[in-house]
This record gives sequence, structure tokens and C-alpha cells, in this order.
Amino acid sequence: MIQIRDVPDDVHEALAKAAEAEKLSLNRYVLRELEHLAHRAQAVARNARVITETRARIPRKVARANILAAVQEGRDE
Repeated sequence: MIQIRDVPDDVHEALAKAAEAEKLSLNRYVLRELEHLAHRAQAVARNARVITETRARIPRKVARANILAAVQEGRDE
């Protein structure tokens, strides 16, 4: 259970209007938005991990010629 106190009136009103526009209860609307937020946070963490792991596997400095050769190879395929 989550209870949020001291929600500013304008924020509550905006959320209530958005929920009404989508024909959802305020509770269901906020729950859905929290689910989206949680999934985005997981995706960001996963992407950061992939970037870190990839950086650890590749050389720090890649020669320009190697980059251009890889691009050309991709175009030739």
C-alpha cells in the first residue's frame, strides 16, 4: 500500500482530470503511471549496465580507420 500525503491541489486536480479523460479512477490512473515509471527506471538501469559492460569489452581508443572500415563493411552487406 502506498499513501501520498500533501499532494498539492493543482497536482491532484491535474491527475483527476487526466484520469477522468481516460475513464479511469484516480487510483487506477496513478497506479498505471507508477507502473510506467517503474518500468522506465528498470530500462534505464538495464541500459546503463549494458553500456558499462560494452565499454569494458572494447578498446578505449578505436582508430578512425577501423571505424570507417566497419561502417563500409556494414554498407557492403
